[in-house]
Amino acid sequence: MLISWGPIPKHSRDGMAMVEELLEPIAIVIFAKAPIEGFAKTRLIPRLGAKGAADLQRRLIERTVRAACASHVGPVSLWCSPSKSELAFQSLSEHYALPLFDQIEGDLGRRMHHAFSVTEATMPALLVGTDCAVLAPEHFARCAGALRTGAQSVFIPVEDGGYILIGLRRPMPVLFESIPWGTAHVMTETRNRVEALGVSSAELPPLWDIDRPEDYDRAVACGALEAPRSDVSDPSQPAE
Repeated sequence: MLISWGPIPKHSRDGMAMVEELLEPIAIVIFAKAPIEGFAKTRLIPRLGAKGAADLQRRLIERTVRAACASHVGPVSLWCSPSKSELAFQSLSEHYALPLFDQIEGDLGRRMHHAFSVTEATMPALLVGTDCAVLAPEHFARCAGALRTGAQSVFIPVEDGGYILIGLRRPMPVLFESIPWGTAHVMTETRNRVEALGVSSAELPPLWDIDRPEDYDRAVACGALEAPRSDVSDPSQPAE
């Protein structure tokens, strides 16, 4: 059974925090790629330059961590690539009191399933990446609420066919095996597998992430991101 929810209404974040403290904790697992020049956001290097793309990655990671912590749904952890020893991760860990973990080797599905298996030994979990600039504390709260009220899985789809967030009450390895990651078929294939398992599932309205220059421009235009000084949006023009 699939439950679809409408847009998130405005409400008091202070009130949300007070309510969440009384409810079953739901862990938040954040998957993040280190903001290293030439390693992160490579498709945006022609638009922002290597330094600008790395800076964008740094801002997106911190934005996601801040939203997750502000949701007060449960403990937040940061799962790092290539290594938790990177300075950016160490700084976030110190500032937000986050435990750090290294992602294991393998494709995205293997790494995600491993993180769920470790985390869900103690409680249900939400797993999210860091590519969405419009992800808010309320999104985490709504997804946690779904798991607390009967859903065995919950998703926030992304407009390009994948998903931004997946939440599970227990590990479901079949959701991560031989998935065509990075394609427009990820969410459809995942829905089919959830249906085949016969488990209840919920979805929030789709959001969008930042993978391409037009996504970056959209985030700046809507106010989700401030354009950095390193923005080299028209590299064909000489610097003044």
